[in-house]
Amino acid sequence: MNKNKKEVSKIETKKASMDEWPEPIVRVQSLAESNLSSLPDRYIKPESQRPITTEEAPAATNIPIIDLEGLFLEQGLSDDVIMSRISEACREWGFFQVVNHGVRPELMDAARESWREFFHLPVNAKETYSNSPRTYEGYGSRLGVEKGAILDWSDYYYLHLLPPHLKDFNKWPSFPPTIREVIDEYGKELVKLSGRIMRVLSSNLGLKEDKFQDAFGGENIGACLRVNYYPKCPRPELALGLSSHSDPGGMTILLPDDQVFGLQVRKDDTWITVKPHPHAFIVNIGDQIQILSNSTYKSVEHRVIVNSEKERVSLAFFYNPKSDIPIQPLQELVSTHNPPLYPPMTFDQYRLFIRTQGPQGKSHVESHISPR
Repeated sequence: MNKNKKEVSKIETKKASMDEWPEPIVRVQSLAESNLSSLPDRYIKPESQRPITTEEAPAATNIPIIDLEGLFLEQGLSDDVIMSRISEACREWGFFQVVNHGVRPELMDAARESWREFFHLPVNAKETYSNSPRTYEGYGSRLGVEKGAILDWSDYYYLHLLPPHLKDFNKWPSFPPTIREVIDEYGKELVKLSGRIMRVLSSNLGLKEDKFQDAFGGENIGACLRVNYYPKCPRPELALGLSSHSDPGGMTILLPDDQVFGLQVRKDDTWITVKPHPHAFIVNIGDQIQILSNSTYKSVEHRVIVNSEKERVSLAFFYNPKSDIPIQPLQELVSTHNPPLYPPMTFDQYRLFIRTQGPQGKSHVESHISPR
């Protein structure tokens, strides 16, 4: 009985801690603008987690770049070569870039630059949008509620696009004047693109085109946007803009800053710095797709490095399952020789981990592998 009381107490404590951050929030932008000559201890990563310098980086390589032109026609998916390239990228990399994806370049630029203008506002002007760890919605500067945690060198803005009842324009910035209109259009375009890629992921596993989408809840999916702002850092070799993690959701479509490299992807124990192609999106597989595919598709660790000379702005769009649907390996993909690797779990249950613990590599998805 005492053990049960302790467990209940732990859960209640965790829920209570989600209402506020464990320590006063310090905006990284404010630190960067104070002309620091050294890095505060709270942002210095352990030696094993620090990024390698440019001089130590491996020979130039990049994640696959895939041209989607002609893939999505009215009569359905049409190009076996493109589909095969996507399949290989999902199995071997967990990441790929897409060009000719159907989203207007002008809209992509407007989305990124609108957010750059927002982050260039004085910090006090942004505080009205400050967030809490319960939903993360709004202006933030840390992930996870662990007291005393080593923090990442970034600020961000998180907002909901779907489901409709969570989409609240009042929680979106009102400056610059067109930002709400631009982001609303941008979000709708990325929902369409995500649905198209989901059809490819299903078909490439020999399933009906709508199988993955149906498993996510059909049209009742979740979609959100996290805009990342990485200010200049006085000691970039000691810090990270975003610690190593795999995305807990379904699929991420990233609009990078193509003028400033930052994203690194882990491939065969080597960190590869992604070189963004102009007006390309970077697509990566999240944990929920890895679970649905019974680990045929891989969610992959990635992180963000920072820069001493330039700031960086990127937009991460997350396409997620309906939050209360249990996600588990699809029946068509399991057998006696290939049993399910993961137990059923809703996305609400799953993402509570990252909201409390922050980025933790691949530890979360691996901790849910069913014992054999």
